[in-house]
Amino acid sequence: MRPLALILLLSGVAAPSAALAYAEFQKHIQATSGRNVNCAVCHAHGDGPDGVKPGQVGSLTPAEVDRLNRARIAFEPGQTVDSPILNAFGNHIVFTVGKRQLLALKNDPGALAGRLQETDLDRDGISDGQELRDGTHPLDAQHGDPWKLMKVNTRRYGLHLVLLAVATFLGLYGLGHILRWFGRTAEAAMQGLRDRGRDEP
Repeated sequence: MRPLALILLLSGVAAPSAALAYAEFQKHIQATSGRNVNCAVCHAHGDGPDGVKPGQVGSLTPAEVDRLNRARIAFEPGQTVDSPILNAFGNHIVFTVGKRQLLALKNDPGALAGRLQETDLDRDGISDGQELRDGTHPLDAQHGDPWKLMKVNTRRYGLHLVLLAVATFLGLYGLGHILRWFGRTAEAAMQGLRDRGRDEP
């Protein structure tokens, strides 16, 4: 047996996937949002924590195993969490609700979104909880319900849009005047040429 595998086994992190990944949340998000959601919503790797790829349990160094074990005993909210198998959102969930409450929420996965209504990690104007309900990624500001993103951005940049509309109107108004002036000038020039043509013997 490889030394790292032995370390993982002895440290208890090479437990069944149910102890590391909570499929109940993924299934609930998919069922309610109608979107295909993979483990990358919360985990460092899209295939979840089990395996030997980067961000999975089998690839961890001893220092990362130590970080993982410390994250796994963050039972109460507010404890710093830096699990190598979780992404920033996964660590944020454990920090916000604590491991004890997270385990309890496996029986009511829909309630997790309600606990994350006050945060917006990607700052796109849609709360992390709402992104969970929508099946969009809480760490990607470009990944969200298009209608909600449009409403948020309209509110956020409303003044800019008004100023842009005014500038466009004034620009078109001014351009219209310039084109009319060019038209009148060209017409006058043509009339002058016609008049000269008639005056010549």
